Amino acid sequence: MKLLNFKHLGIIAVSLFSMVSCAVDETELNEGTWNSAGLIINGEIDAEISNYDNQGPHDHNFGKKVFGFTETFENGSKSSYANASVNLASGNWQFNDALLGDLSSDIKFGKQSARIRNEGFLLMSFNMNNGASAIRIRHSKFGSDNNSTWRLIVSFNDGRDWSFMGNTITTSSSTLNTTTITVNETRPLRFGIYKTGGGSNRINIDNVEVITDGNGGGGSPQPQPGSASRDSNLTFGNPSNANNSSANNYFLSRNQYTMSYNNSRGTANWVSWHLSSAWTGSSRRCNCFRQDAILPSSFFKASDTSYRGSGYDRGHICPSADRNDSRTDNSNTFFMTNIAPQAADNNQRSWSSFENYLRSLTTNGNEIHIISGVAGRGGVGKNGFNTTISNGNITVPDSFWKVALILPNGSNDINRVTTSTRIIAINVPNDQGISTNWRNFTTSVNAIESLTGYDLFENIPNSIENVLEARIGR
Repeated sequence: MKLLNFKHLGIIAVSLFSMVSCAVDETELNEGTWNSAGLIINGEIDAEISNYDNQGPHDHNFGKKVFGFTETFENGSKSSYANASVNLASGNWQFNDALLGDLSSDIKFGKQSARIRNEGFLLMSFNMNNGASAIRIRHSKFGSDNNSTWRLIVSFNDGRDWSFMGNTITTSSSTLNTTTITVNETRPLRFGIYKTGGGSNRINIDNVEVITDGNGGGGSPQPQPGSASRDSNLTFGNPSNANNSSANNYFLSRNQYTMSYNNSRGTANWVSWHLSSAWTGSSRRCNCFRQDAILPSSFFKASDTSYRGSGYDRGHICPSADRNDSRTDNSNTFFMTNIAPQAADNNQRSWSSFENYLRSLTTNGNEIHIISGVAGRGGVGKNGFNTTISNGNITVPDSFWKVALILPNGSNDINRVTTSTRIIAINVPNDQGISTNWRNFTTSVNAIESLTGYDLFENIPNSIENVLEARIGR
């Protein structure tokens, strides 16, 4: 990285810290922008920036801060724009001209996200003591507001002064997109997000992820073949651009999987998850089917009784056995949003066989990115053909489909995909009496995309994606 002089920046901000000491000399004050509260932005650092039109890669760092973290803004409260410190899961942050929003117009992954207006900012009040490799920020326009711009700022001296890192980012989408800024710093640092343009137009910020290398520091992370990890459940894109403004394409994300839920069908459209041996273990199947309270109050919420006497299995989309490393992981696959009415001969034979086959690949040093869902209307269960169950609230699919992209264990998965990468796609009729061999139902990703209208691997470069998606893998 190259540190550039960046004089007279014309930016006014409010510090999260106390007044700068009178010992600060006049030359230093003239070197950059500062104010009476003491926040100084006096430089600009070059940094590589990548943008994704969706949630983007995600490493699920929810542990100790030294090993990186994801701040989801779910564990805090701030309802006004006034300057204040907010205690969040990752630590204390300073919000100026910013709040935590939970309105329907706030674009968010969970119940709330940060909202910034004017030239407001969010600042970490704590350091990453060993530096960081990168930071990923998910951002969207608030409601129907117009575009805004913002920049990442970084401090290497406990917030006494700051530098811009990377170029200006324009937020122009009404769905949460991802900006990744490569940092590769080993010095102690803290980050901030500074809104630089757009006036009173507001932006939402969610799932801010600080990434470290394997030692908790800021060196460039390197792939580690043979080492299984828990990666993003949505690395290769949001297939239907699911969001929180559409009842029939409703974005729902848990640590265990991400999905698009369809309120009219009473099931998911698709579910996406990462599978490796780091996700599997010896926890018992909980069989704790239950309503999903995370859905909006106006939505239909299927319960365990919704399927009784229907003649269909309560078919998992993300399998229980793909998430049995802990009781919580397994339990969260039993929310009814992850369930669809599935013919027993589909669920217990060919579908189950394919699930077992994919898990067997993870015991041989592989990781798998999986997207699975339902299509069409009407299937044959033990009680014959039906198009709906539960008084018409739940649609019986015509078929269940699944696509699996298989890689050796490692990191930087998007960059490791080539035209030789193995992909398997299946589409299995939701009927009784079908073949028990999943290989009889293989198809291409292109065929699944034509069936569903989704873009399943939008983050793969087109020259590679086009080859992979045309192929029928086995």
